[in-house]
Amino acid sequence: MPQQASPDDPLRKRWVETWRRAGEELARLRRAEIESIDTREAIRQIFGSDGPALRAPSPTSGLIEQQACFARIQKARRG
Repeated sequence: MPQQASPDDPLRKRWVETWRRAGEELARLRRAEIESIDTREAIRQIFGSDGPALRAPSPTSGLIEQQACFARIQKARRG
Protein backbone atom coordinates (compact mmCIF):
# COMPACT_ATOMS: atom_id res chain seq x y z
CA MET A 1 0.00 0.00 0.00
CA PRO A 2 1.46 3.39 -0.92
CA GLN A 3 1.95 5.79 1.92
CA GLN A 4 -0.26 8.86 1.83
CA ALA A 5 1.41 12.22 1.60
CA SER A 6 1.39 14.14 4.85
CA PRO A 7 0.82 17.88 4.96
CA ASP A 8 4.17 18.04 6.76
CA ASP A 9 6.14 16.41 3.89
CA PRO A 10 7.18 19.68 2.18
CA LEU A 11 8.30 21.05 5.55
CA ARG A 12 10.28 17.88 6.31
CA LYS A 13 11.94 17.95 2.89
CA ARG A 14 12.88 21.60 3.37
CA TRP A 15 14.26 20.84 6.85
CA VAL A 16 16.39 17.95 5.52
CA GLU A 17 17.71 20.06 2.63
CA THR A 18 18.53 22.95 4.96
CA TRP A 19 20.58 20.72 7.26
CA ARG A 20 22.29 19.04 4.30
CA ARG A 21 23.44 22.44 3.05
CA ALA A 22 24.38 23.52 6.58
CA GLY A 23 26.44 20.34 7.02
CA GLU A 24 28.34 21.03 3.81
CA GLU A 25 29.04 24.61 4.87
CA LEU A 26 30.12 23.56 8.37
CA ALA A 27 32.49 20.99 6.88
CA ARG A 28 33.97 23.68 4.61
CA LEU A 29 34.43 26.05 7.57
CA ARG A 30 36.03 23.33 9.69
CA ARG A 31 38.48 22.46 6.91
CA ALA A 32 39.38 26.15 6.45
CA GLU A 33 39.99 26.54 10.20
CA ILE A 34 42.18 23.44 10.34
CA GLU A 35 44.22 24.59 7.35
CA SER A 36 44.75 28.05 8.84
CA ILE A 37 45.99 26.91 12.26
CA ASP A 38 49.48 28.01 13.25
CA THR A 39 50.82 24.79 14.79
CA ARG A 40 53.66 26.47 16.69
CA GLU A 41 51.24 28.98 18.21
CA ALA A 42 48.82 26.21 19.16
CA ILE A 43 51.61 24.29 20.92
CA ARG A 44 52.68 27.47 22.72
CA GLN A 45 49.11 28.03 23.90
CA ILE A 46 48.75 24.44 25.11
CA PHE A 47 52.15 23.97 26.77
CA GLY A 48 53.21 27.53 27.54
CA SER A 49 56.03 29.54 26.05
CA ASP A 50 58.67 26.86 26.70
CA GLY A 51 56.89 24.24 24.62
CA PRO A 52 56.46 20.62 25.61
CA ALA A 53 58.88 19.11 28.11
CA LEU A 54 59.50 16.15 25.82
CA ARG A 55 62.08 16.46 23.11
CA ALA A 56 61.04 16.06 19.50
CA PRO A 57 61.12 12.53 18.12
CA SER A 58 64.09 11.50 16.02
CA PRO A 59 63.57 11.81 12.28
CA THR A 60 65.02 8.29 11.90
CA SER A 61 63.45 4.97 12.81
CA GLY A 62 65.74 4.58 15.82
CA LEU A 63 67.41 1.46 14.45
CA ILE A 64 70.86 3.08 14.38
CA GLU A 65 70.46 4.29 17.96
CA GLN A 66 69.25 0.84 19.02
CA GLN A 67 72.25 -0.86 17.41
CA ALA A 68 74.61 1.60 19.15
CA CYS A 69 72.93 0.81 22.47
CA PHE A 70 73.34 -2.94 21.89
CA ALA A 71 77.03 -2.41 21.02
CA ARG A 72 77.57 -0.50 24.30
CA ILE A 73 75.87 -3.27 26.29
CA GLN A 74 77.97 -5.95 24.58
CA LYS A 75 81.15 -3.95 25.16
CA ALA A 76 80.29 -3.51 28.86
CA ARG A 77 79.66 -7.25 29.28
CA ARG A 78 82.99 -8.13 27.74
CA GLY A 79 84.84 -6.01 30.20
